[in-house]
Amino acid sequence: MQNKSEKTIVGYTTGVFDLFHIGHLNILKKAKQACDYLIVGVTSDTLVNSRKNKKPVIPFQERMEILKAIRYVDEVVEQSDMDKFTTWKKLQFNVMFVGDDWKGSRRWNKYEKELNTVGVKIVYFPYTRNTSSTLLKATLEELQK
Repeated sequence: MQNKSEKTIVGYTTGVFDLFHIGHLNILKKAKQACDYLIVGVTSDTLVNSRKNKKPVIPFQERMEILKAIRYVDEVVEQSDMDKFTTWKKLQFNVMFVGDDWKGSRRWNKYEKELNTVGVKIVYFPYTRNTSSTLLKATLEELQK
């Protein structure tokens, strides 16, 4: 992995990355194609529980290790809160990548305004509709019946 200070465009994306699937891989691959250095925030178990009232199937440390092993990822950090501007202050990324299922939402409109003040662009990638961790969990639950 290369030092991010040697790079021009630093990208950032976040996710739970539970039950890692092709949609996750696609967003990481597309993000890496659009930046020189890609930082990935993995949502902590505590934050997942507080935001979604669910416990991930794959524990946090294991999800971190999975992301670290992916060739498109240069750095993996913990996402312990949802404040993207505070995260920008720490990581100084130039572009943020997110699924287009969030585009136009009140929360992401707010993030766009805040991050725009420091020159950060948000890029929305097509959401993988036929595969999701939620769908995989539901399928596993059905198989267990």
